[in-house]
Amino acid sequence: MNGAQDLGGQMGFGPIERDDGLNFHARWEERAFAVTLAMGATGAWTLDASRFARESLPPAEYLSASYYEIWAKGLEKLVVTHGLVTDEELKQGKVLVGPKQVKRVLKAEDVANVLAKGAAVDRPEHQPARYRVGDRVRTRRMHPEHHTRLPRYARDAVGSVEAVHGVHVFPDTNAHRQGEQPAWLYGVTFKGRDIWGPDSDPALSLRLDLWEPYLDLA
Repeated sequence: MNGAQDLGGQMGFGPIERDDGLNFHARWEERAFAVTLAMGATGAWTLDASRFARESLPPAEYLSASYYEIWAKGLEKLVVTHGLVTDEELKQGKVLVGPKQVKRVLKAEDVANVLAKGAAVDRPEHQPARYRVGDRVRTRRMHPEHHTRLPRYARDAVGSVEAVHGVHVFPDTNAHRQGEQPAWLYGVTFKGRDIWGPDSDPALSLRLDLWEPYLDLA
């Protein structure tokens, strides 16, 4: 979607400031991270749905929030949407109705192994890849209201396929309960001027990993 999270190439937001390198700056940030991972492990929603919950926050709210505030706000949307918590429970900060069952529970003693193992998103190949390394492709011009991993600044742009990564879960459908619909994933390289315009540094280039439904032959 065209949300506040998709700011690539836009001016007026100032330079990116480097922080002190710490992962967390307060205990509540650690808890926000931990609770988000624990709830994701229940299987109540997908990783892509979690991303969509964060990126679909109102722009003013998104841009004024810190990183982990965005995570917490996204999680609040998810638990309410999936009927695990009510709006009133969030307001009062306590349980008002009986708990709902979830598919799985991530126990403390299993956290390290689960995080180390990760969750595979590659899938078996059922049809040949449409593109090969060296092919010139154009990204599609689209402005979807749903989740997508095709950045707004890289739409309707011509690049070259540099790598073929195999078949992976398609986030545009997986975020919205429409199934994984696995698709081929490619590493596509663009010239900086084809993305940012003629005023861009001619030495710049950009590589994006893009799913086949985003691409057409140039």
